[in-house]
Amino acid sequence: MDSLLDALQEGRLIELPDNDKVDALQFLAHIIEAIPSLPAGTDVAGLILARDQTTQTALGKGWACPDARVPFDEDLICVVGWSPQGIDYGAADGIPVSIIAMYLVPENQRNHYLREVSLLAKALAVYPGMDGLRAAKELNQVRDHLLDLISSTKETVGPDSRARMIRLQARPTLEALPAGDLSNLIIEPVTLIATPGAKPIILTQHAGLAQHLDTAAALIEKIESEGVFQIGGWRIAKRSKTAYQNGRFAYDCLAIRRADQREGAAGPAGHRIP
Repeated sequence: MDSLLDALQEGRLIELPDNDKVDALQFLAHIIEAIPSLPAGTDVAGLILARDQTTQTALGKGWACPDARVPFDEDLICVVGWSPQGIDYGAADGIPVSIIAMYLVPENQRNHYLREVSLLAKALAVYPGMDGLRAAKELNQVRDHLLDLISSTKETVGPDSRARMIRLQARPTLEALPAGDLSNLIIEPVTLIATPGAKPIILTQHAGLAQHLDTAAALIEKIESEGVFQIGGWRIAKRSKTAYQNGRFAYDCLAIRRADQREGAAGPAGHRIP
């Protein structure tokens, strides 16, 4: 299960912000979309949600493995979300999902993905620590259980993967990773308040992001019609929309940017200017 191990080693294990299934899937998908090697405009969230309408991705025992299959060559990528409360996922065994291992599956990695998920299903069937994993209270405990789970398939794990697990297990206790530290990404919650005939109100703790959005043209129109907006190196993704009196709407959004990417100025179309 190399891709799952990669996710742990590279910091792609994160506590989910709430226990709503759709929100959780969109949140993890937007993190994958922000990975620089992906072709621009790859709609991972759309692919994940469309597949979720036709395919049951819960494996049972509190696990789900949604996947987005894309027609280009790339590495198999895994991002892991943990829900302390558990998510009502409609699993056949009725157990709320506490771990979502989301995969981006390129054309050249489909056999690799099928093998990895098959190994994972076998490991879940025999792993004695499932109750402890579901009872975990913080990310360090989740991470340790996941390493134990991977090691339960040690007969299929090569020497390099075993060495990586040893290095991970030997690390000092890892601080819980907030969203902004995940895989070199900055992730900021944003609320947009739209009022007819008035400029949108931007609510965010990030001053630079607020400055970009304050000057953005067609911000609400793009968020409403496409669900995403690109500006100054940031990707703004809509999570939900709430209607209020007098034609006002509040858009709950997530803003994602690479930490090593310079915040560029933005033109009227929302494109970054080097």
